[in-house]
Amino acid sequence: MSEPVRIRLHPLGRELALERGALLKDTLFAWGVEFPCGGRGLCKRCRVRVLEGSLPVTEADRQAFSDSELAAGWRLGCHARAEGPLTLEVGQWETAILADDTPFEFTASEGLGIAVDVGTTTLVAQLVDLASGRVLGVRTALNPQAAFGADVMSRIEYALTPGGLIRLRDAIRREVGRMAEELAAGRELRRVVLVGNTPMHHLFAGRDVEPLSHVPFQPKHDGLEMFQTSELGWGLNGNPPVFFLPCLGGFVGSDVLAGLLATRLLESDRLVGLMDLGTNGEIVFGSRAGAVCASAAAGPAFEGGRIRWGMRAATGAIAEVLLRDGRIECRVLGHTEPRGICGSGLVDAAAVALETGLLDERGRLLCNGEAWQLCPPVVLTQKDIRELQLAKAAIAAGVRIVLRRLGRRPEEVSRLYLAGAFGNYINRTSARRIGLLELPEERIVPAGNTALLGAKMALFLIEQGTDVFEQVRRRVEHISLAADPDFQEIFVEQMLFTPA
Repeated sequence: MSEPVRIRLHPLGRELALERGALLKDTLFAWGVEFPCGGRGLCKRCRVRVLEGSLPVTEADRQAFSDSELAAGWRLGCHARAEGPLTLEVGQWETAILADDTPFEFTASEGLGIAVDVGTTTLVAQLVDLASGRVLGVRTALNPQAAFGADVMSRIEYALTPGGLIRLRDAIRREVGRMAEELAAGRELRRVVLVGNTPMHHLFAGRDVEPLSHVPFQPKHDGLEMFQTSELGWGLNGNPPVFFLPCLGGFVGSDVLAGLLATRLLESDRLVGLMDLGTNGEIVFGSRAGAVCASAAAGPAFEGGRIRWGMRAATGAIAEVLLRDGRIECRVLGHTEPRGICGSGLVDAAAVALETGLLDERGRLLCNGEAWQLCPPVVLTQKDIRELQLAKAAIAAGVRIVLRRLGRRPEEVSRLYLAGAFGNYINRTSARRIGLLELPEERIVPAGNTALLGAKMALFLIEQGTDVFEQVRRRVEHISLAADPDFQEIFVEQMLFTPA
């Protein structure tokens, strides 16, 4: 057996020992290197720079980098192999992961439970005392499936390749199991509850995702999934049952069902909304009389995807753009040099550009040259603005159609909860300026991680039997926006950056 190859990561100061010939991709993800395109060499976001040693130039490298960049040592991390000792420069982007400490009503039980939010990008788990409702421990992690693609559609595509579904299933089960074992620390558990969007639900359960790859995006198996920890290979005392809560329909998953529990939307006398904006924007409006939900294929712009300098809301991301005394200022997460721009920064930038005349309402950049030099080295291109328009139009059109299905108007909405990281960071003034949100600012409420809060509530509700979740599903109608005859017309209207 050959000697392992030593790989040193700068500036992290970490040294790894890899088997000769092993793909670096399998190791670099754990140290902050992103693979948004699933390692197909299309996005360059996984690039690393050789500081010491030699890393042969691949054909994919030649297509991705200029001669001067190759000479400077830049390579694609997704195609590189450990053939000899190396020192690599990597950009570790620490991501803020939303946990939850919101108090909630519950009926006391006995023992311990774990609630898990299985996000597309991040995972967060909390250990809960079922007698007091107190959170005893928290674990967070990146979703290891991101090494196969940053967004759900790229993972669905990968899952349809030979062996892809099993690899994605095993990766997420292994990571959630590790987190649960650390939280339990040998103590006996009563139950574990997981929530996530429909693709995460299917990939964890090992269900066929082919129906999610094409119109009408209707899953065949989106109900409650139950496992024993022993069959998942988890070492938890008491062999507690693991429940992955059911989805509401289409791409609207159990994370939104949990959000309905957390916001008590179905107990409200007045019209209330819940939105989680990501690659697939989930939209729900309703009251105790019932609700309507839909998912809008917004594309990855709100998460920094398909944006030239786009990235997640992590260290180095421009998260806020302000106009102060006629000058444009950028706030960078981590108080460091900018490495890119995340979704909230992109919305701010568009709003500021509209105010300063750098952008017109049709979405045309009016600055000199091909791109707007926002905050060196970060620039915004006409293509970036186009991606934001498409995402904004999909969400705004979805809201119109869902409300119309209820026979209601935007001005009747008493409160709109914005869930998730994007909802936590977005500037409501900017969102209204570009026409993404129509409601008055005081009615728009950042709601944090409603999926995790709802999962904790489900730890207690499940004592009443699993039918409690089916009762929620029966009160929520799912509609397909693509099947609505007016969607395309409304979508085109909403492409304009018209202020609310």
